[in-house]
Amino acid sequence: MSRQKLSLPTLYAENVLLEKDQVRILDRRVFPFSKEFVVCSDCEQVALAIEQMVTQSNGPFYAAGAGMVLAAREAEKATDPACRQALMEAAGARLVQTRPTNNNVATAVRQILAFAEEHAAGSGFAEACEKFVLEQWEARRGQYRAVGRYANSLIADGERILTHCWSEGALLETLIAAREDGKHIELLCTETRPYLQGARLTAHSVAEMGIDATVITDGMVAHAMASGRVGMLMTAADRVTMSGHVINKVGTLHAAIAARHFKLPYFATVMRPDAKAPDPSTVPIEERDGEESLHCLGIRTASPLAKGWYPAFDVTPPELVSGIITEHGIFPAAALSQTFPVQDR
Repeated sequence: MSRQKLSLPTLYAENVLLEKDQVRILDRRVFPFSKEFVVCSDCEQVALAIEQMVTQSNGPFYAAGAGMVLAAREAEKATDPACRQALMEAAGARLVQTRPTNNNVATAVRQILAFAEEHAAGSGFAEACEKFVLEQWEARRGQYRAVGRYANSLIADGERILTHCWSEGALLETLIAAREDGKHIELLCTETRPYLQGARLTAHSVAEMGIDATVITDGMVAHAMASGRVGMLMTAADRVTMSGHVINKVGTLHAAIAARHFKLPYFATVMRPDAKAPDPSTVPIEERDGEESLHCLGIRTASPLAKGWYPAFDVTPPELVSGIITEHGIFPAAALSQTFPVQDR
């Protein structure tokens, strides 16, 4: 099946929309039950949208880029190049604060700030920044396609893949590559409490592509593996350290432990490991308000007497990871610092 004949999921096609005077971000908190957009007219509103989980996974990469374009439109009003750059750096710092564990925002901001510094003195500053961001988005989709091709090489026809949370473009491009090769794939999607990204975003997007998707509760992972319903575990990674540790949505660690027990492979997808993170101690693990774990889709599901705790991410050690799938190939997690090409870090 050709790429053109595949239905691209809504979350891939209408993720973040950059418009003349505003940015519209598809609200993943209510999708797919409702298709709504949060409208942002300045960078601060974009930052708040990211913090409030309007967009997650790789969505903040695109939202941050759009937020920086809004910042550039404001910065352009200043005629002094140094002032323009200072305004851009302040906007970038605000965006990076929104999700400190996920490396996507920092990556987007770092690239845009480097471009802005080179062009701060020129005319058409905001337009140039917008053009750069749109090119950045297209490059990211190309990186996804590369990751997907490598991931597809590990998948057999008829494979049953367990996913956790919402792996965004890496998963979608993997499935596109597999379908182009004529492979039939089934996905098991953990619901991923408390925001249910797996049950809502992953399952819906996969089903939109015409691929079988079955939702299980987070507590069913080990039983699903024991029952023979899983052939491999594959997740995204919000960050991979040079030591080969995978930092991803909380719940990844227990799925990886179960996979090791049942002798199933676990692969994590990421564009590239974070060269600035030698080990997990250098990565801030975001702890969100514990109240969030007491609710689901806006409804309290816990006793009014109970307290909540919500670490948004956990850390899976390299000995539980069969391989790290990147845009440059597949690498052993335990030897990542020795095998990942220096020039690509």
